Amino acid sequence: MADVTQQAVEDKIKTYIDPYLEKDLVSSKAIKDIKIDGGKVTITIVLGFPADGYKATLAAKLKELVSGIAGVTDVECNISHKIDAHAVQKGVNAIKGVKNIIAVASGKGGVGKSTTAVNLALALSAEGATVGILDADIYGPSQPRMLGVHQQPESTDGKTLEPLTSYHLQAMSIGFLIDEETPMIWRGPMVTQALEQLLNDTQWKDVDYLIVDLPPGTGDTQLTLAQKVPVTGAVIVTTPQDIALLDARKGLKMFQKVEVPVLGIIENMSIHICSKCGHEEHIFGAGGGQRMAEQYDVDMLGALPLDISIRESTDGGKPSVVAEPEGRIAEIYRDIARRVAAKLSQRAKNYSAAFPKIVIQNN
Repeated sequence: MADVTQQAVEDKIKTYIDPYLEKDLVSSKAIKDIKIDGGKVTITIVLGFPADGYKATLAAKLKELVSGIAGVTDVECNISHKIDAHAVQKGVNAIKGVKNIIAVASGKGGVGKSTTAVNLALALSAEGATVGILDADIYGPSQPRMLGVHQQPESTDGKTLEPLTSYHLQAMSIGFLIDEETPMIWRGPMVTQALEQLLNDTQWKDVDYLIVDLPPGTGDTQLTLAQKVPVTGAVIVTTPQDIALLDARKGLKMFQKVEVPVLGIIENMSIHICSKCGHEEHIFGAGGGQRMAEQYDVDMLGALPLDISIRESTDGGKPSVVAEPEGRIAEIYRDIARRVAAKLSQRAKNYSAAFPKIVIQNN
């Protein structure tokens, strides 16, 4: 019987290109240990992104590959994940209790951005991450309704707010502090100040990813976020319609100008499937998100159908990912969540917290 070597195992693993990292697990440094005991091979994998819904598939694939090596009788895969804090814009301080901030933006309203933001947050949580969501739309907060939360947040010290919890998400919104039908008649500076306070004065607790649901457009709120908030990456939501794409491009360019990396594009309302006959129709056009992704050299993270269940579940305070966790819509959101987190995991790490602050005192 031929002796099994570590090199032979690595060479086999290298033939599998991970669909989320888009490279093999050896070159992406996810393989932490390979133990060989006679014919038994034990592989330890630590992913840089949460992937609870993918671990079984990955383990099965690696077992299949490594079992093909002469002399291998048994393969065991130990798969876990470790989420690091990644680099943000220069000169912006980190938020206490938050590792990574992902902004979800759109150029215009009505493309399903808030629905996408809450389902993305829930999908990351379902994949095994600790997740928060900040509703940055001061004029039209929608997360309280979508998360089915109607109470006010508490303050233990009279200065900061405790985030409200819904479906394991830590959530904060101006909508928690005012009546649902009260209009916010505020000028720009008050809005940006409110956003900064909601972000900085909330007691976030060991959040791996804080999803920020931005208002549509490229105004004060977006600029504040880009200049004063440590954003790790942005996701652009659009529909295939030309008008929506036109505005989505503005949002994408804004993030590029302020050096916030765009992790990719999510195309919403991509295709309509008739609930009566099953006929598929591209109501808002076809392939717009893909063309935009190719034009700006960013990733197409996924496409979601125009489905009445998505609207009904979010309006009812129970978004698709928790309403039908085994359904097709939840599956798409979880796949997108893994893609977003995997893209983030390959970016430079933020080591600022690891370095001591040097203070010079004159004695």
